[in-house]
Amino acid sequence: MEAQSITKTISRKRRKDVAGPNGTTDEDHVPIKVARHTMGVREPAPFSDELKVDRSNTYRRVSMEEAKLGTPIERPVRVYADGIFDLFHSGHARALMQAKNLFPNTHLIVGVCSDELTHNLKGFTVMNEAERYDAVQHCRYVDEVVRNAPWTLSPEFLEKHRIDFVAHDDIPYSSAGSDDVYKHIKDAGMFAPTQRTEGISTSDIITRIVRDYDVYVRRNLQRGYTAKELNVSFINEKRFNLQERVDKVKKKVKDVEEKSKEFVQKVEEKSIDMIQKWEEKSREFIGNFLEMFGPEGALKHMLKEGKGRMLQAISPKQSPSSSPTRDRSPSPSFRWPFSTKISPPASPGRHSRPTAATYDISEDEED
Repeated sequence: MEAQSITKTISRKRRKDVAGPNGTTDEDHVPIKVARHTMGVREPAPFSDELKVDRSNTYRRVSMEEAKLGTPIERPVRVYADGIFDLFHSGHARALMQAKNLFPNTHLIVGVCSDELTHNLKGFTVMNEAERYDAVQHCRYVDEVVRNAPWTLSPEFLEKHRIDFVAHDDIPYSSAGSDDVYKHIKDAGMFAPTQRTEGISTSDIITRIVRDYDVYVRRNLQRGYTAKELNVSFINEKRFNLQERVDKVKKKVKDVEEKSKEFVQKVEEKSIDMIQKWEEKSREFIGNFLEMFGPEGALKHMLKEGKGRMLQAISPKQSPSSSPTRDRSPSPSFRWPFSTKISPPASPGRHSRPTAATYDISEDEED
C-alpha cells in the first residue's frame, strides 16, 4: 500500500508505438500537480522543536527521480536549507524560493545558526539570533524553521528531521577545517544546487554602511539619536553637526545656482525673441520708409501729381478754335465823359459831328 502511494502517477497510453520527441514510447508519466505547502503565507512558519512528529511510520528517503515526478500530498519532499541570514535580504529570499520550487511537492525546512556558533566560526553579526529566526519565519517560502542549526550536517540530524535533500549554491563552502562542508551531502546524492543572486549579500550591505559611515551617522543624529547611542565622541558629534550645516548651505547655494541658471536661460531666450522681433520690425520699417520716401516711392508720385494739378490750376484754359461762338449783338455802350478814349473819325462820305467820349452802357443799364 505504501509503495503504491509513493509511485502513484497518472499514466497515459500513446496511440502510436513510435518514440516521441522526448524518447518515451509506451507510457508517458505525468507528475501529479500538488498544491504547495504554504504554512508561512498566512502566519509565521513554526519552529521544528514545537511541532509534534509522528514517528510511528518508518522514514524512507525519496530518490531524485521520484521527487521530480511528484510525491503524494501526504508525503512531500523535505528539503533543508541552512544559513546565517543576517540582515535578511532579497538574495536570501531568492535562494529559499529556488529551494521551495525544486520539486512539485516540497516542504522547506530552514536551519538558522545561533549567535555563539556563528561568532566562533564566521564572525560577528548585525542581528542577534532571535531577530534572524524571526526574519526567516516570515519568509513566505519557509514551512519550518530549525533553531540553533548545526554547522555541519550529521546523519543523525538528517534522520531526526527526515531530510530528503539539502539545497545550497554549488560553490564549495570552506569552513571549520573543511574544504567543503557539503561534500559528504554531495557524495550521498542528497545535494540540490541553487543559484546565488549577484550584487546583493550581507557583506555588501555592511560594506556600503562602513564606506558611508559619516553619512549614516549624520542621518541618525538628525533623526534624534544621541551621540552616546551611536558611540560617537563629543568632538565628532560637533564635527558631524558642522558638516551637516555646511552641506545644507552647499545645497542652498546649489539650488540658487540652478535657479539663476534657469533665470539666465529664460532671459537669453526672451532676449533672442526680442532681437528677432526687433529685426523683423526694423526690416518692416525700412521697407515702409523706402516705399514712401525712396526714389520711386509714393511721396515722389504724390509730389508729381500735386505739381501737375497746381500747374493746371494756374495756367489759363484756352477755348478750342473749333468751338462755336455765341451769336449775340453787342450791347450799346456808354462812355463816361472823362474818358480820354476818342472814337475813330467818321468816314469822309458822311457828315461828322463831335461826340463826347462815353463808356458802353448796356441796354439794361439805360433802362
